[in-house]
Amino acid sequence: MVRSDARENRARILAAAREALTLDGSTSMNQIAQSAGVGAGTLYRNFPTREALVLAVYEDEVARIIGRVDELLAVHPPLEALRLWTLDLVEAMRRKHGLGDALSPAAHRTVAEQTYGPVIAAITRMLDAGKVEGTIRDDADPGDFLQLTGALWRTAPGPEDRMPHILALILDGLRGAH
Repeated sequence: MVRSDARENRARILAAAREALTLDGSTSMNQIAQSAGVGAGTLYRNFPTREALVLAVYEDEVARIIGRVDELLAVHPPLEALRLWTLDLVEAMRRKHGLGDALSPAAHRTVAEQTYGPVIAAITRMLDAGKVEGTIRDDADPGDFLQLTGALWRTAPGPEDRMPHILALILDGLRGAH
């Protein structure tokens, strides 16, 4: 059983790492420990390497996003839940580019392999909910949706951000006859 102070330290380290590495992919482990308010020993006990820390940040972010599906479906119709969820995913993927400098190509593959299944399962749940109510077309495929939305996090954020418009076009293509 992990002690509550150890869980809190780990959570603080992950939050500090997410923020610091998003702003500057070259932030040192010591700077992250200092920002989290923990000693270097605590940081390295939790994350023995920089890559282990960055991978944990990715996993934590994906788990948070996937964890929102039930909440969104409980409050919104499936197509709107999918829109809001995708906006969150796009923001996370945009932040990921700041973290990407800290990962090797092999680690990038590991992240993709570990997160693909859970992300597809989350998209499937929202698409299936819309198919049941007739608001999402029956042939909507989660893999196709993920591939289409891959273009969204490559759009330039800011005042001229085309991402919301492109997402609206993608979601229009999912609408069922209902």
